[in-house]
Amino acid sequence: MTELTAAIKLERLGISLPNASNPQAKYSNFVIVNSLMFVSGKGPSGNPKGKLGEDFNTDEGYEFARQTGIEILAVIKQALGSLDKVKRVVKIQGFVNATPDFEEHHKVLDGCSELMLDVFGDKGNHARSVLGAISVRDNLPIIIDSIFEIEE
Repeated sequence: MTELTAAIKLERLGISLPNASNPQAKYSNFVIVNSLMFVSGKGPSGNPKGKLGEDFNTDEGYEFARQTGIEILAVIKQALGSLDKVKRVVKIQGFVNATPDFEEHHKVLDGCSELMLDVFGDKGNHARSVLGAISVRDNLPIIIDSIFEIEE
């Protein structure tokens, strides 16, 4: 049985990738070293503002993390021409803009992690870390950076 392409999986999920957003300061959207692609921190589409535990709940945070994953995929597609050049999702790191008493950071980041599994299957299984932040750029609810192994 032939494995479905990432483009077909996205279509079945009802996801159309946007154009990759531009960096917000003096850095690159990504850097490739050998067979690793490092994608700079991305936030959710629409630039929502606020903190988890105050302005948003965990379910809303999950959706923001999923949207951020879509932004990450857009960078990869623009850079490589195809998501099928991803050999492995290596690491996802999330920074959740949260109140001091918010404790569900891991559930928020699942929005991005589950998207990677949906798009890449077993190759989407990755290491990850998630941190609570007292502030992030533009008061976004989440920022995620990521590392991918790619075809050279």
